[in-house]
Amino acid sequence: MVFSEEDKVLIKVLRQEKGYGAKKFIKEFSNKNWSLSPLNKLLTKIDQTGSVDRKPGSGKKRLIRIARNVDSVEELVLSQESAPGTHKTIRQIAKETGIFKTSVHRIVKWDLKLQCFRKRKAQDLTAANKFARLFRAKQLLRKYEEYTVPFIWFSDEKIFTVAPPMNLQNDHFYVASGMRKEHVPAERLLKTCSNFSQSVMVSVVVLSLGSTELVFVEPGAKVDGAYIIAMFC
Repeated sequence: MVFSEEDKVLIKVLRQEKGYGAKKFIKEFSNKNWSLSPLNKLLTKIDQTGSVDRKPGSGKKRLIRIARNVDSVEELVLSQESAPGTHKTIRQIAKETGIFKTSVHRIVKWDLKLQCFRKRKAQDLTAANKFARLFRAKQLLRKYEEYTVPFIWFSDEKIFTVAPPMNLQNDHFYVASGMRKEHVPAERLLKTCSNFSQSVMVSVVVLSLGSTELVFVEPGAKVDGAYIIAMFC
């Protein structure tokens, strides 16, 4: 039986101040479902040491999660940082190292303190795409007077595929525990691809004063200036 830290403190105080025995604890705290033998062992420890803490070095020795195995798992689980495309799943790491899969999980979570993120899709922008967007935005700002800029609005459409032919179930990677997604390099977090599927298109208008609600575009409709004005004006 494993006692919680709160239970240990309670047992220690009542033992030292009121001399409670194991049977007295079971009677007074019947809702805890404590057992007689573990209580006797804990009370003996309190009487002998005056503490409920474990002795340094006590407990079962590590047989699997030793430094050599931790280093082996770390090298495989973080291999994609220096060699993209070499990602291995927990099952593959367990097979390659000969370590049980549950032990690999414990090494990753407790020893290496890593957490798992799943990749997601995003548009692949080249350096030329980024430069062109910045250049055209600056051109547009120079074209209009400053006082008119807050009233310039932009519309954009997005096609959402219903059943994209991609499975990212096992395409995971690990980062240090506590790291937020926005701090992860985009090339590690995103997986770009092109695919075809049934889809639905939505449109929205944005400007410096705010944005409109999302509007679902009718199938087959031609989204031009007249259509945008009819939807949002």
